[in-house]
Amino acid sequence: MEARIAEAVKRAGYERSHVTLVAVTKKFSAGVIREGYQAGLLEFGENYVQEFSEKAPQLRDLNGTRYHLIGHLQSNKVRPAIELFQLIQTIDSVKLIERLDRAAGELGKKIEALLEIKLSEEPNKTGASPQDVPKLLDAASQCANTRITGLMTVPPWSENAELSRPHFRRLAELAQKYGLKQLSMGMSNDFEVAIEEGATIVRVGTALFGPRPKPAVPQT
Repeated sequence: MEARIAEAVKRAGYERSHVTLVAVTKKFSAGVIREGYQAGLLEFGENYVQEFSEKAPQLRDLNGTRYHLIGHLQSNKVRPAIELFQLIQTIDSVKLIERLDRAAGELGKKIEALLEIKLSEEPNKTGASPQDVPKLLDAASQCANTRITGLMTVPPWSENAELSRPHFRRLAELAQKYGLKQLSMGMSNDFEVAIEEGATIVRVGTALFGPRPKPAVPQT
């Protein structure tokens, strides 16, 4: 994995420090996160607030880790999300920004966040439209406890990584237009293309840990 990232970074003309590898541990146990940490991983991504809340107490001794929420954030989960995660990558509405900032203030915390941008027509995907970016940034500029540092997107999945390239390029253009430095894009199937298009964060699960565990089938 590290060799593949290094080669992609070299092709893009960046230093290796330009890209943060976030190990996606959705559906994996706290033990897998611990094994990843022991192997040198420090940044981990989770999709569900409730799922990670059950793992987090087992991981408190892992110094230097940073946890990212990379799944959709429901408004009623904002407060626990702030307590559990250091970076929330999926902000997609003014209401959510305002709620996040209010809850962070009540908890005495500062929170870093990314705007999730939907660049495809897939009905099951969440995210704000590119046209919404100015009003979202305007709302964030009035917040005392929330800092928007970049953009995130999830393109349509394909075995052909090149099909993701236009989405990544579009997100990079948006980030440049609005002066945002962080670009979270690219997963196991297309992270190298994402790096070539300027990704600063790649979210990789299967390529690191293999297929996600399937739920146990209840015995009858």
